[in-house]
Amino acid sequence: MNKWIWAGAGTVLLAAAGWWIASEGSGPGETAVAGADAGASAATGARPAGGEMVAVTLPALEGGARRGQQAFGAICAACHGANAGGLEGKGPPLVHRLYVPGHHGDMAIRMAVRRGVKSHHWRFGNMPPIEGLTDADLTDIIEFIRAVQQANGLS
Repeated sequence: MNKWIWAGAGTVLLAAAGWWIASEGSGPGETAVAGADAGASAATGARPAGGEMVAVTLPALEGGARRGQQAFGAICAACHGANAGGLEGKGPPLVHRLYVPGHHGDMAIRMAVRRGVKSHHWRFGNMPPIEGLTDADLTDIIEFIRAVQQANGLS
């Protein structure tokens, strides 16, 4: 009996933690998606350029990150925005604490692209597998995402 009480309490705590993570928006580059003005920049309250959900500062990019920016623009931007700031109703911002290496590491991004992923942090629906990207393309895209995250105070 006691183990069932602990299991139930653990489930409730995990559900509460998941809700808190999904709805929290207090750090750099973050916004609460379900909020009344989800497209406003968390830092300034201004609406980001290009219809992205969060304002993103782009760093100077070289090498793989520069190639990754081009590949991201061709493949990922339709849902995640040209600068990885997310597009309302399409895809979440990747410039968000949920996607930093300590929460969603590089392998998690690779698996999401290759296999797709069920919606679990956001209300955008499931992400389908993405076809046509080589391993090198994906490495460059991840390098771009990490460079943009770092430029926006997320690492």
